[in-house]
Amino acid sequence: MDLFDVANNAKNNVPLAERMRANTISEFLGQKHLVSETGLLFRAIRTDRLGSCIFWGPPGCGKTTLANVIANNTDGNFVRLNAVSSGVSDVKKVIDEARENARLYGKKTYLLLDECHRFNKAQSDSLLPAIEKGDIIFIGSTTENPYASMTPAIVSRCRVFELKRLSEDDIVFALKKALKDKERGFGNLSVTVDDDAIFHIANIAAGDLRVAYNALELAVLTSSQDKDGKIRVTLKDAEESIQQKALSFDEQMYYDMLSAFCKSLRGSDANAALYYMQRLIQGGCDPLLIARRVIAHSAEDVGMADPNALVIATNALLAYERMGLPEGLLPLTEAVIYVCEAEKSNSVVIAMDSSAKDAREIKDDNVPPWVKNAVYGSKEDKAMAKQYKYPHDYGGYVEQQYLPDGVKDRVYYVPKDNGYEKTVKEIRKRKGKKK
Repeated sequence: MDLFDVANNAKNNVPLAERMRANTISEFLGQKHLVSETGLLFRAIRTDRLGSCIFWGPPGCGKTTLANVIANNTDGNFVRLNAVSSGVSDVKKVIDEARENARLYGKKTYLLLDECHRFNKAQSDSLLPAIEKGDIIFIGSTTENPYASMTPAIVSRCRVFELKRLSEDDIVFALKKALKDKERGFGNLSVTVDDDAIFHIANIAAGDLRVAYNALELAVLTSSQDKDGKIRVTLKDAEESIQQKALSFDEQMYYDMLSAFCKSLRGSDANAALYYMQRLIQGGCDPLLIARRVIAHSAEDVGMADPNALVIATNALLAYERMGLPEGLLPLTEAVIYVCEAEKSNSVVIAMDSSAKDAREIKDDNVPPWVKNAVYGSKEDKAMAKQYKYPHDYGGYVEQQYLPDGVKDRVYYVPKDNGYEKTVKEIRKRKGKKK
């Protein structure tokens, strides 16, 4: 079979990403925190006891594939809709058919709704009764945080599973498997893909397996055969297929420069930070990675000494996403300079780490009764809630206990004498705060 035959075969006209989609839980790639043999999701799929749920994660991490695995492991009906193109009438039709199948054949119906965060309230409300009564088992798929982007009534009736971005090793493994697979991949072709080409695709794909598959497929199907019918995909082919050049330095130098960039931000050397930023970007590094590091350091190393640094850094990332290259580098450069020149304080990261340590090790959940939610509490809780001192009745601040007894004397955030934190100290002093 030659390349022309493969490219035009009806089966192989289906994109590689779709052909290589896992059919069983054992084929599923990554997400070991969810699909390990002892994990809840694995057990639920294996025993066909999965209830309504939402798969939340970045593009190409396996949300739809996991739903596909569920479809192949259940004897029920499986219906797929997309929230962008489907309306209330489509949902009602699925629900009516589900009820009929349950009545006549005793079969469950699974409804996979892609991009479920795009459903509005009216559309979501059409699903609620069917989910509550068990007429359908709802499986939502979304790249957006469902707690913030979806109707709370739907989320409260589903178990949310968060999928993580795939590792570079996961993607390399998947690409090599696709090259060997004779039934679904390129195993019937005489194809050689250079290691640096595979690693480049895996690196630039940034955890998105669909992007990696698409790049590999394009590289293979557009590379010419030699006189013996063999195909070789080089790094140059991979760069063209995924539309980004490989880093012009080795992996060690890349991490050294990234480390130097971060330390320059922390060390207030704007000249060094700007040089390393440009060296990384011109070497092939995604500017969004730089933007994310600037945001992290604006909170970790500047923090409360200048809270405006976080605002500027976050907006620089947003501006770059909206503007792209080259104009998007202007706000990113401004953010790098601002974070470098700002006053520095690590009081935020100290507060985060120390409070997290107590939350893990002490775990005192005895919330003082006057700060409990009294609406749904007992009569005693409602009576004790009257002891709560409403700060605005005392000019905006009043001393009272908020922490549980086990940690009531803990102090996590201690402002330093840098930048805005001087003002924080003065405000605390005016309020008469004891800690």
